[in-house]
Amino acid sequence: MNILVLGGNGFIGSYVVDHLLAAGHSVRVFDRSSERYRSPLSNVDYRLGSFDDTFLLAEALQDMDAVCHLISTTVPGTSNLDPVEDVQSNLVNTLRLLEQMRTQGLHRILYLSSGGTVYGNPVVLPVREDHELNPICSYGVVKVAIEKYLFMYQQLYGLGPIVLRPSNLYGPRQGHAGLQGLIGTFLRRMIAGETLEVWGDGEIVRDYLYIEDLARLCVSAIEKGMTGVFNAGSGEGHSIKDIISTMEEVAGFETPVQYKKGRVFDVKEVILDIEQARQYFDWNPQTSLQEGMAAQLRWLKTL
Repeated sequence: MNILVLGGNGFIGSYVVDHLLAAGHSVRVFDRSSERYRSPLSNVDYRLGSFDDTFLLAEALQDMDAVCHLISTTVPGTSNLDPVEDVQSNLVNTLRLLEQMRTQGLHRILYLSSGGTVYGNPVVLPVREDHELNPICSYGVVKVAIEKYLFMYQQLYGLGPIVLRPSNLYGPRQGHAGLQGLIGTFLRRMIAGETLEVWGDGEIVRDYLYIEDLARLCVSAIEKGMTGVFNAGSGEGHSIKDIISTMEEVAGFETPVQYKKGRVFDVKEVILDIEQARQYFDWNPQTSLQEGMAAQLRWLKTL
């Protein structure tokens, strides 16, 4: 297939591109900037532009069979600072994308939502896809709204959406500015000898998924031709204290930790039920937390 990867030069996108190419697909990337950590690939058609540039986006969509929509201009920790911008840059621009796809008769789209924010504070763990959606940050609210529009377009115009709700991702090539990606941020600070800053008491529990495991699932999902919503996680929960302990084990030394006042928008515990993805895509996470951390640590040491 000819596949357009929106956000294909980012952390997640670069791995999705790699796995699409390995599976024999032709790939076009649309992103606002080039990859940060490696040179452009010779067998990829790169188109640089802003997500709100409808003309460039329309050109990028031409002759494509499917779209992987991986763009997000915000992260959970910053989205509440400017909810209007969050809606404008993510929801409104995605609606423009859907209109462009409808105009060009393009139906297949994979959208990366969020398994960590759309459910809010879960009532039942692990969280199934049919759990009530109660996000407590703008990031999650916008993700839910985009999901709803995707399935509205399916009902009205025959769009074929598949939505993946990934848990907390980590791995090499992940930016480490401290805005998103706890494992990458903490590993970098450990290497630099800095104190780790933890919001709250360290008992917040998350489901962590290695990036290549998600990329494999993305390729399988876009190839299957199915529609629907699927969680993408490890199916296991780890507290921040657990993560720090594992990091110290992998790195071979201890590091100082400072605990700060908790944030109201942080969900207390999320562990995803991934049985649907296992069943429909014959997929399982293959990388353990220790193996993934070790790989990310080795990469960080090369920078």
